[in-house]
Amino acid sequence: MKLGSLKEGGRDGTLVVVSRDLSRAVRAIGIAPTLQQALEDWSNTAPRLAALAESLEGGDVDGAFDVDMVALAAPLPRAYEFLDGSAYLPHVARVRRARGAEVPESFYIDPLMYQATSAGFHGPRDAVKVVDEAYGIDLEAEIVVVTDDVPMAVTPAQAAGHIQLVGLVNDVSLRNLIPGELGKGFGFLQSKPRSALSPVFVTPDELGDHWRDNKLHLPLLTHVNGAWFGAPEAGVDMQFDFSQLVAHAARTRPLSAGTIVGSGTIANEDTSLGASCFAEKRTVEALADGKPSTPFMSFGDSVRIEMLDREGRSIFGAIEQRIERQAAP
Repeated sequence: MKLGSLKEGGRDGTLVVVSRDLSRAVRAIGIAPTLQQALEDWSNTAPRLAALAESLEGGDVDGAFDVDMVALAAPLPRAYEFLDGSAYLPHVARVRRARGAEVPESFYIDPLMYQATSAGFHGPRDAVKVVDEAYGIDLEAEIVVVTDDVPMAVTPAQAAGHIQLVGLVNDVSLRNLIPGELGKGFGFLQSKPRSALSPVFVTPDELGDHWRDNKLHLPLLTHVNGAWFGAPEAGVDMQFDFSQLVAHAARTRPLSAGTIVGSGTIANEDTSLGASCFAEKRTVEALADGKPSTPFMSFGDSVRIEMLDREGRSIFGAIEQRIERQAAP
């Protein structure tokens, strides 16, 4: 099934079940008012939401309406935690090689992960607002999973059973602020503003054989200003699968229902498949030519991030955003 949230009913939106072709939806009245509340009682709400989804597909449901992507909030307009990994080591290796550094051996056995901004997510058509272009505005096309309640110290095999939803994220980065922040030795803050989530999240069974080994085996397609930017294979070159990432996040603490865990920027050894962020593209240019030639994003630029099935149908809907100037308060 596919789930989204309308921009109504307060900060957490109103939960809707969305048809497989993303054209129709129905409010989950009487089941759960928000996706967060559904996840907190998932064993009871999931079967009821699935039944509503089947009724929607069959056209036998009251209150169905046409989907307006502009009216959709992020499926989880806010989350208790967003824990973002960096599971595609070709990206990590190239970035480090460009500055003359090697990848530590520990990176191959211990995932990279940080605690990202989760107090609010942009909807799939909301603008990315930034105060200054000089911050180095970048997109990051990634896959995320959403968990129910995860006990502390679960194994990867146990963690796999707690992955309930899958979606996409544009994990916005302000690249020119990152070196100064990391140089303090205390992690990201100002360089990682709010991100945007795909119009819907889907249950893993909805993905069929595209979801296996706790990875999503399809290209993640990105366009910038209408031009192809990249379509790296999400199921290739992923050093740690999502069960390993969730287990890593839960090593010393339980995870609350509604926790979002990200894959990090999708990247392959094969650079002909393009990039999922400007930092990756600029690094490839620097390694080839001695310096990057592509600038970061500017006000007025647009980005589209989407994943299509083998028949060319959008699975999660597209994240479509413009970069806009944020006025001073």
